[in-house]
Amino acid sequence: RQLERAQYDGELDGIDLDVAAGEFATLIGPSGSGKTSILRVVTGLLEPSRGTVDLDVGVRDVGFLFQDDALLPWRTARQNVALGLRIREVAPDAADEQAEHWLQVLGLAGYGDRYPGQLSGGQRKRVAIAQVLALRPRLLLMDEPFAALDAIVRTRITQELLEWVERERLTVLLVTHDLEEAISASDVVHVLGQGPRAAIRATHRVGIPRPRRVLEARGHPAFGPLLRRLWDELAAERSQARSKEAVTP
Repeated sequence: RQLERAQYDGELDGIDLDVAAGEFATLIGPSGSGKTSILRVVTGLLEPSRGTVDLDVGVRDVGFLFQDDALLPWRTARQNVALGLRIREVAPDAADEQAEHWLQVLGLAGYGDRYPGQLSGGQRKRVAIAQVLALRPRLLLMDEPFAALDAIVRTRITQELLEWVERERLTVLLVTHDLEEAISASDVVHVLGQGPRAAIRATHRVGIPRPRRVLEARGHPAFGPLLRRLWDELAAERSQARSKEAVTP
């Protein structure tokens, strides 16, 4: 509520953001509009200069999926997934068993003994997702997690994650620059404006029913009009920012 952050380029200005339990919400906006800063404020990695963050879940119930995976190169896929469980004092055998289960869920049966350097980009991303889901989060924060993947792999992994989110009724807050991804995955899309005082300029409900298939969602009658509207809003933000830069002495 009324979040402000004054100590980075493009401060937050009175951010009011409500994400309901079980909702998939997405933040889009120009670079420097504070999207990642909002995620970091939610997790407590950044302290707002003013405002409050109210979570209905504990810190242990929050999962964070970054753009770059945090796999340890000297640990196998199974060991990487089991690491968080071991930190939570799950017995070694039980942690390995749960890790293997999640690798299978993510389509990596038989890959548990491979090291990150032996995996493709898509496989590494699946291991990173398994790391997070193994801890059974209730709130999942994602900062452009699939940006480095090609379109086919990206769509496939997004669908796999979406099915799990829907099945488990997870609450999700996603940051992305991909407008099609934002619409096809989300219940609501928040548009952030260009800095230097970034704020939520618009909020759009996505009128596509669940359960949802990513590719089928892109053919839904609501998809095209919302895509054009988001595109126009972001283009207007960028144009306004350039105009301000042009008149700045």
